[in-house]
Amino acid sequence: MTIYQWLCLLGAPALIAAVFKYLHSLVKKNATDTAAVKAGLQALLRAQMINDYNKWDDRGYAPIYARENFENCWKQYHSLGVNGVMDDLHNKFLELPVQPPDAN
Repeated sequence: MTIYQWLCLLGAPALIAAVFKYLHSLVKKNATDTAAVKAGLQALLRAQMINDYNKWDDRGYAPIYARENFENCWKQYHSLGVNGVMDDLHNKFLELPVQPPDAN
């Protein structure tokens, strides 16, 4: 075996290890970034639902389009992770009447 062949044999495991370490760091960073994006999106959806609930609760009713929007936000929020506080808010929102109180 020539010196070149020996160097290739000895260098291959080191090269493979370096490539593996680099790929592992990319995957780890991607997982961290994904968790941060997920948490941020969940926080934005939560803020929107709280804002919507407060707005329509103050008015005493929630029209159909507001319910559909709230329900869509809640489904997406719920898919990101369970949160009992938002489940209560969701139920309270659905209890709001569809028509304004003076519409009767």
